[in-house]
Amino acid sequence: MRQTLRLGRVAGIAVGMHWSVLLVGFLLIEILPATAPDASAAATWSVAVAAAVAFLASLLAHELAHALVAHRYRMRVEKVTLWLLGGVAELTDTPPSPRAELAVSAAGPATSVAAGIGFGAAALLGTTAGLPEVVVAALVWLGVVNVILAVFNLLPGAPLDGGRVLHAALWWRTGDPAAAQVVATRIGHGLGLVMVGVGLAQVVFTGTLGGLWLALVGWFLMSAATAERHGAVYAGGLTGRLARDVMTADPVCGHADQTVIAFATTVAAAHRHRCYPVLDDAGRPVGLVSLTGLRGVPLSSRLADVSTPPRIVGPAAPAIDLLAQVAQGPVLVVDDGQLIGLVTATDLTRAVELAALTATEQRTHHERR
Repeated sequence: MRQTLRLGRVAGIAVGMHWSVLLVGFLLIEILPATAPDASAAATWSVAVAAAVAFLASLLAHELAHALVAHRYRMRVEKVTLWLLGGVAELTDTPPSPRAELAVSAAGPATSVAAGIGFGAAALLGTTAGLPEVVVAALVWLGVVNVILAVFNLLPGAPLDGGRVLHAALWWRTGDPAAAQVVATRIGHGLGLVMVGVGLAQVVFTGTLGGLWLALVGWFLMSAATAERHGAVYAGGLTGRLARDVMTADPVCGHADQTVIAFATTVAAAHRHRCYPVLDDAGRPVGLVSLTGLRGVPLSSRLADVSTPPRIVGPAAPAIDLLAQVAQGPVLVVDDGQLIGLVTATDLTRAVELAALTATEQRTHHERR
């Protein structure tokens, strides 16, 4: 899920939020006056803002729980994006086993349940201590919504946490993580479709607009499930392949001591590429340059001084693990210090298309037999 607003980094993980989180504030402004009718408008707005921030903090705790358990299994977390119904912790590595995925998936809902219990206890203590009704109402809402969030996320459909749990179970049973992911995302899409239908039916047959919230949530779930299913199909074409199998071997390179103008007129002008590795005299990669990145750079600059640090993998790195990395730019394949290849998003797409073509040919041959 794309981040609308970047909030910074927590424990080295980039944290941001999707625009749908803003709907939480409007929901609170609608709910709090009904639960605390005697509160002033200023008090209602103040408590609503504070409750929205507390809700974001609980969402962040949910996702950081996923991230911390992922780190325990040596899985890197690229970023966390908060959205209306929780968040998405984007991992750069695939789970090493069904057990690892189950542990990572369960950590978030467990944290939300704990947060719900905590807010509920705070509401009970607040009532005893005589806190303003609007504050108690906000604490109750935070407790209830965190428990609902945990229960909702445990529904067995990707991209929800319950979908991850289902994926882990299917993976353990079948041994095929890609096929398990397709099943989990299809169920997630179906859940979203049901929610949209029920929400719209509520609007049509009861005349209330509350069903629009359910329909909106269902639409988000359908969209996320569809995107993840496409990713699962894509990943399926890379399963079992290594970086050496999908890379462009012996890529065109620039030299560390070459000036930008010399590189542009000799290397870049003669080839139809947009990104180029930069090598030193010993053939070791020292960076990566792109035509876009060189715009505005003094033409007399050395490539070594204006190149960006490269992302490097070995030839035996699983191709599926490169998916998240190539989204940030090309990845260099290095063996014994020497550059042997380059992997781009185009290379991965080509590998997936070839895998699909081969699979189709094999099915056709089998049917003819």
